[in-house]
Amino acid sequence: MKVSNETKIGALAAVAITVLILGFNFLKGRNLTVRKNRIYAVFNKVEGLNPSDQVQINGLQVGNVYDIVEKDENLTGIVVSFNVTRPIQIPDDSYATIISSPLGAASVSIVKGSSSRFVHSGDTIGTFVSKGIFEELRSGLNPAMDKVNGTLKSLDSLLEVVGTVFDPKTKNNIQSIISHLANSSSSLSIMLDPKNSDLAHTLSNVSSFTGNLRNEKDTINRILGNVDRLTSKMAGLELETTLKKLQTAVDNLNGVLAKANKGDGTIGMLVNDKKLYNNLTSTSNSLNILLQDLRIHPKRYINVSVFGKKDKTEPLMQPLPDSANKEP
Repeated sequence: MKVSNETKIGALAAVAITVLILGFNFLKGRNLTVRKNRIYAVFNKVEGLNPSDQVQINGLQVGNVYDIVEKDENLTGIVVSFNVTRPIQIPDDSYATIISSPLGAASVSIVKGSSSRFVHSGDTIGTFVSKGIFEELRSGLNPAMDKVNGTLKSLDSLLEVVGTVFDPKTKNNIQSIISHLANSSSSLSIMLDPKNSDLAHTLSNVSSFTGNLRNEKDTINRILGNVDRLTSKMAGLELETTLKKLQTAVDNLNGVLAKANKGDGTIGMLVNDKKLYNNLTSTSNSLNILLQDLRIHPKRYINVSVFGKKDKTEPLMQPLPDSANKEP
């Protein structure tokens, strides 16, 4: 059977078209001859990511980005679909993140989770937006630039201060300050001179005093030990009980004194009864007269003489003058 040229040309064109389609999809990462699982992820932004970019797990390429489309007309998210061509089990709590490259290319990195359930074709996994390398560099440079700016401000302030130093008025002030410092140091040297200084003698006396304290260290330690033992003994005494007893005794004494002041009881009557005082005074006066009469006229009361006469003089009616209290 003879094949016509038109048939040959048509078959060749069909093969060429098929090869072209397969080659175009292969260049875009769509290998139609390999079994694959299609997984989806929704990102807020996909800077630098393009179809056919790599999909990696732990640095190993496991597929390619298939398509990037908007989630809705309000662009609330960007749906990235990618094909996983390797027979790898991906836990369903894994998440995808976009890794940017300094050269402009990007890739999708899948961080595996720890779940016992796995992702199947058509499932959607979580996402995590990581900082790009330029954002990290910018975030690292910002504090450094702030420090540089602060240093420049400090340097500018220092230069302003240095500029004021070279001002003629300020220069005169500095010279005056230096002159005062020189006079002060000279006066201090005179004060510290052992020959002409009371301060030197005072320091010497202080040194001697501290030396004496050091020499009497043992005596001071014994005194402190005795004080410590005394305070320990005082702490061991039942001081509270003793104070309570003392307070009770004071209260009783106050009660007795209060009764005496009111005239209650024997002591109160003795203290407050004026009649009793007058009677005691009268009795004492009569006893004094009796004793003086007995001294002057003993025969009136005691007669031991057989032949003596009885003393018939009148008895004393008032005491004799006290010769002991008589002024010379």
